[in-house]
Amino acid sequence: MSTLTLPHPYPSAARSVLARLRRSPSALAGSLLLLLVLFMAASAGWLFPGDPLDMVAEPFLRPGVDLAYPLGSDMLGRDLLAGIFHGARVSLLIAAVSTAIALLLGVSGGLLAGYYGGWLDAALMRVTEFFQTIPSFLFSLAIVAVIQPTVWTIALAIGVTAWPSLARLVRAEALKLRHGEMVRASIALGASDARILLRDILTNAATPILVSASLMVASAILTESSLAFLGLGDPNAASWGNMVGAGREVLRTDWYITTIPGLAIVFTVLALNLLGDGLADVLDPRERK
Repeated sequence: MSTLTLPHPYPSAARSVLARLRRSPSALAGSLLLLLVLFMAASAGWLFPGDPLDMVAEPFLRPGVDLAYPLGSDMLGRDLLAGIFHGARVSLLIAAVSTAIALLLGVSGGLLAGYYGGWLDAALMRVTEFFQTIPSFLFSLAIVAVIQPTVWTIALAIGVTAWPSLARLVRAEALKLRHGEMVRASIALGASDARILLRDILTNAATPILVSASLMVASAILTESSLAFLGLGDPNAASWGNMVGAGREVLRTDWYITTIPGLAIVFTVLALNLLGDGLADVLDPRERK
């Protein structure tokens, strides 16, 4: 005898979120811009298979003069368009790795401090206060200046200085949720601490974490660009920051060498900020009612 399977009375949470994202102008615009940047990063090796640091054209070739190099070349004859595409890959890699490090440190530290409290909470607050007494950019600059600047060390420096604010945010959410009915019910049922932290607290704190993560990626791109502008970028990588830094010496005469990668940074950061604003609106519990 066959059984009749009735459809679930409530729509999937994922479908609901995607539907609200499509109706959010900020999220839609940010997603489209970010998809364009991701396409550039993914297609860089295919569209520009050579080394973007190779000298392939006449130096100081202005945009539109030679169709083979639509965006022109820099003072060493490097193709700016190839650098923009490959720079998207490097800049996004640094931003993604540094954000992952900050998320690992901030989320784990905030969860443990907010849930257990006591000496662990006090110790974490002292550590975060120490990190926050020093501006994160200056802290990153000091770390990169001490060790050799490479893609991975720059990502590490940005990540280990960006987590304190996220840790405080997650701690506040854990403090609020640990005395809630959901956590009390799980404790009464004998659930382990790890299950409570991951299922009951982390799941319900996912909204501010996601929004913060999108903004941290944007901040990491800006920090890497600032470090490279000061000469602390990876000299073997074609990042947008390195391109901006390389063109600062000829900014008055050949502005496009700095402006073009600068615009790439602006549009990427704008996309991430728009996406973060859209996520904040879409995932706001008040918008679900």
